Amino acid sequence: MTQATAYRAAIVHCLADPARAGLDASYAHYEDGVLVVADGQISDIGPAEQVLARQPANIQVLHFENKLVTAGFIDTHIHFPQTEMIASYGEQLLDWLNNYTFPEEGRFADPLHAKRVASFFLDELLRNGTTTAMVFGTVHKASVEAFFTESDRRNMRMIAGKVMMDRHAPDYLLDTPESSYVDSKDLIARWHNKGRQLYAVTPRFAPTSTAEQLEVAGRLLQEHEDVYLQTHLSENTQEVAWVKALFPERAGYLDVYDHFGLLGPRSVFAHALHLEQAECERMAATDSVISFCPTSNLFLGSGLLDLPELERHQVRVGLGTDVGAGTSFSMLRTISEAYKIQQLQQHKLHPLKALYLATLGGARALSLDDKIGNLAMGKEADFVVLDLHATPLIQMRMKNTHNLFEQLFVLMMLGDDRVIAQTYIAGRRQYRRN
Repeated sequence: MTQATAYRAAIVHCLADPARAGLDASYAHYEDGVLVVADGQISDIGPAEQVLARQPANIQVLHFENKLVTAGFIDTHIHFPQTEMIASYGEQLLDWLNNYTFPEEGRFADPLHAKRVASFFLDELLRNGTTTAMVFGTVHKASVEAFFTESDRRNMRMIAGKVMMDRHAPDYLLDTPESSYVDSKDLIARWHNKGRQLYAVTPRFAPTSTAEQLEVAGRLLQEHEDVYLQTHLSENTQEVAWVKALFPERAGYLDVYDHFGLLGPRSVFAHALHLEQAECERMAATDSVISFCPTSNLFLGSGLLDLPELERHQVRVGLGTDVGAGTSFSMLRTISEAYKIQQLQQHKLHPLKALYLATLGGARALSLDDKIGNLAMGKEADFVVLDLHATPLIQMRMKNTHNLFEQLFVLMMLGDDRVIAQTYIAGRRQYRRN
């Protein structure tokens, strides 16, 4: 066992969903707390005086002043190949894909390009306090090899997959049912459960996969019980109509995926803005997951997610940045937009609920809450140090707060990457703001 390190600061982390457990039972907060890390895991947490009394007298203590320590952020939907095309002007979903996304993804046939972008992308996640993400590659096997190589080097817990796409895209981005099966199977064998890496079967969305390819995706899930499925669902009304035209024999968009065996507790569907009542019920019945992507939904004009309605059906929901239609890598910016989207629908998103969605809720959405998502003893030590004085405005505003909830709300409304002072991965500092 390596020597433990103690981190002393204000600490907050989520214990449960406030919507189910109630606010008071959903979190732990220590104004003067200590987090102890040994061998990449959390070995103790609590009020400073009590925790330090349990530790050896010579334990190294790092003291963070004017800081707030919490669990690392978890992004349940993002595209690493779209990093260099973020903020592309003026389209809605389908035109945006054709005019910007597909040409950019074509560049990932070059392994050196994929390696360069993957490295920048992962560093950008760390700079924004994101310690785990569910990530789309491109159709190229090399894009995922590059991603996992860089992620494994940083020891980050990541989920990623090679896009499967055999129609309605440029020829240079198409695979076949057979090649997507072989490539995905090879990547699963090489990377799934290697260190902290996990694999997701990744059909882009129903319009770009034939029935034969969706059948292959279902076969991969059957052959590998603990891999994930990630795709898109009901993001845009034109897209929904297109799916109904392409699959007239199916009851609706979700039923396309359901027919091919793609629903389940490790299946994550991005967006899901335009679900019908029966689709919400089916999502809940199969324990499937929705990734809520606020900045992307606003940027592309796709629609507004009704979070309370999904919760009423007991559908698991995580947060996603959806870079590059999403406009920021920052989960703080993402929950800021989530708050505004709920306000537009006369719902309030409590700051503690927002923190839950960005941490433990994301871990539960990805079936990883036994490993990450909060700072409970025995969990992997992925955590962030938030600077309560990150900018002059934030520092001034903090002086006028009266409790933890108000502090969290200030960070949520005014925060971005500048708030992230440090990011730790399995107990090792992987980012420190200059």
